[in-house]
Amino acid sequence: MSNVGTEPQPGSERQGSPWLQAGRLVFVALYGVTILAALRWGLSNVQQISADKRAVVLRMGELSRVQNAGLLLAWPEPFEQVVMLPSAESVIERRVESLLRSERANQADATGIDANDPSGGSADAYAGSGFLLTGDAGVVQLDVRVFYRVTNPFNFVLQGDHVLAALDRIVTRSAVAVAAARDLDTILVARPELMANDTGVAQQRERLRGELVQAINHSLVALQDEGLGIGVEVVRADVQSSLPASTINAFNAVLTASQQAEKGIADARTGAAWEMQNATQNSDRLLQVAQAQASERLSTAQATTASMLQLAGPLKSGSDPGLLWRIYRERMPGILSKAGSMTTINPKDDARLIIQGAGK
Repeated sequence: MSNVGTEPQPGSERQGSPWLQAGRLVFVALYGVTILAALRWGLSNVQQISADKRAVVLRMGELSRVQNAGLLLAWPEPFEQVVMLPSAESVIERRVESLLRSERANQADATGIDANDPSGGSADAYAGSGFLLTGDAGVVQLDVRVFYRVTNPFNFVLQGDHVLAALDRIVTRSAVAVAAARDLDTILVARPELMANDTGVAQQRERLRGELVQAINHSLVALQDEGLGIGVEVVRADVQSSLPASTINAFNAVLTASQQAEKGIADARTGAAWEMQNATQNSDRLLQVAQAQASERLSTAQATTASMLQLAGPLKSGSDPGLLWRIYRERMPGILSKAGSMTTINPKDDARLIIQGAGK
């Protein structure tokens, strides 16, 4: 009886085997992992979109909808694909590298030869790299940074990796057109002396950025009308203009010469003003001396002729007939007293008179 009660049931050894228990645990673990993976896959496109983002949902590769900030509920891939984009208010900065001088050209400028050319080619092949031609046959370099925002998310997603490349080409084309329509002085200050003579040059320079933005957006609208839009709009452009290094010294020399010429003109004007002041002072002094001498001579003449003027009145009127004889008798003794000898001649005697000459 006791033996019968203690006999194991059929298959009890197999059920209590460690391998079976381990296999059961592995199966449960794999089942749980599969459930978790399936749950994670099912919720992979359920996410919270921040305020500076928005999502474009593609259903089986076709554009479906745009989801702004908030909770996004979408089917997992490959049923629906979510592409994150900046919000409509976000502004993105882009530096147009195609307008800059290439690194290979900079190396050629420094060494004078092309380091990447095994034959040691000259750097002349890269002389025009990164420079634009202005309307007056000048050369200028523009470092352009554009600030754009995504206005059409569907077009932006459809173009994908081609958006930035297309934007760079449009900015480059617009920069070439804007530079060709202007002279060098309306792009940068090449000759500062023109600023004082023409205020319109400074105003045109300030309008450079606005005209560049208008040209870029015009090209973007033209692409949109042709059904090839990239879904962006440029809101601002920062432009830094510069001259080639080889011409900076020439412009500096011209500027120095202009400044020296202006300094020479200013010094000449100062010297002329100083000479004019000295000449005016000398002329005033000479005029005062002449007036003083004339006044003195007039006084002397008046004093000398005072006695004659006193005699002129009576002689003219004939009021004193014996005046001349009295004056003659008064002054002749003094005159004769100074003479060594005197010979008198009767004026009415017509006889010839021989007077002995003075002895030697």
